[in-house]
Amino acid sequence: MIFSQNALAFLITIGCLVTFHELGHYLAARLCGVKVLRFSFGFGRVLFSRRFGPDQTEWAISMIPLGGYVSMLDSSNPDESQSALSEQDSQRDYSRQPVWKRMIIAAAGPAANFVLALLLYFALFVHGTPEPLAHLRIANAASVAAQSGLRHTDQILAINGKAVQSWNDVHWLVLQAAVAKQDASVEVQRTEAGANPTRVRVHLPLDTLKADDLEQDFLGKLGMAVARPPAILTQVLKDGPGFAAGLQEGDRILSVNGRPLLDGVDFVERVNQSPDQALQLTVLREQAVLELRAIPVADEVNGRRIGRLKVQLNLAPEMKEVSVPVLAAIPKSLEKTFDTAWLNLKMIGKLLTGQASLSNVTGPITIADYAGQTARISIVTYISFLAAVSISLGVMNLLPVPMLDGGHLLYYSLELVRGKPLSVRAVEISKTIGIALLGAMMALAFFNDFRRLGGIIARLI
Repeated sequence: MIFSQNALAFLITIGCLVTFHELGHYLAARLCGVKVLRFSFGFGRVLFSRRFGPDQTEWAISMIPLGGYVSMLDSSNPDESQSALSEQDSQRDYSRQPVWKRMIIAAAGPAANFVLALLLYFALFVHGTPEPLAHLRIANAASVAAQSGLRHTDQILAINGKAVQSWNDVHWLVLQAAVAKQDASVEVQRTEAGANPTRVRVHLPLDTLKADDLEQDFLGKLGMAVARPPAILTQVLKDGPGFAAGLQEGDRILSVNGRPLLDGVDFVERVNQSPDQALQLTVLREQAVLELRAIPVADEVNGRRIGRLKVQLNLAPEMKEVSVPVLAAIPKSLEKTFDTAWLNLKMIGKLLTGQASLSNVTGPITIADYAGQTARISIVTYISFLAAVSISLGVMNLLPVPMLDGGHLLYYSLELVRGKPLSVRAVEISKTIGIALLGAMMALAFFNDFRRLGGIIARLI
């Protein structure tokens, strides 16, 4: 079931992104007066096609749904016959267009991916998205966050001068600072017992983060997590040790063995760590404080022996609906798209210079897994994922690698400088190098996918 959901989400993702990319090439070609012969959804053998428009462009669906292409009239292609071109078609030949027109057509595909991301972010910002509040959970006093001065229950207001509305902003802004090898200046609102809220500025060093940490829970490595609700029981199963100890629905657990609890997550962790061990629980029930003794029953999960009281708690973080007015959503969408594209470029630069691990290179299996995961969470989460991948696709296609749009832009830029196109021999050699580079990159991506997701693949099948 999960495998089919992931596969469907992946096909929708690739279909949407590639179609938009190729539509960019198609529309630019039409605007520049170039004749388009075919617009194909997918590669390989054509399964279905129809011709439309004054040029009778063939719109086709092909066998392999992992991409697509736009085929334009191009007499430089060995498959095209120059002698067969009419005078009118000769003027609409791609290879005979001015170099600036060919540059526009080549750049239009990646530009379309950026436009798609911009539209998706705009829709999300206007519609509003449920996001966790930016309240801190600091469980480890020896962590980087705690040592820098951050405290449990602090509300983060800004990072490096940029306002924070939700925990998602915290994740994004710290990631940007870490990639740029900068520390974070964190402004928080702190409320202490018996005192008015105060604003505190904290310097959070990020030099402890390594390149591999950025693709994992890097906030957790710093000792930061989103705040969780207190340990209030929502259900007590009658056949469990919690019920036998006298626990009731609505009870708030204040401490375990005399140690105060941070929240519900802390309570779950302490119970899990104590199979068959007696726990002294301090419980707040309505206005009364009770002392109860409970012994978690032992259970084995993934080869690990843990304790259970057979009670349930609400561990979901407090959420808020984050939205902005229509006019404010325009610059916010532009900023988000630009920042994400710039972050992608920085990561690519770090990969090329050896500052980031090659394990960060991912392929279609990872994308399929993330597509499925985000789709199962909510349509809002999936749309956000779609926008991020669209930007990544746009950035990747602008790299100056032969066979990519950026490679064509490199050819045309050299043509502008030289005053004439590169020789056929030079283009053929560069294409061979480009194919080798792309092949090596795909092989690395698949290797990382299978290494990282071996367990997930087994689970999906």
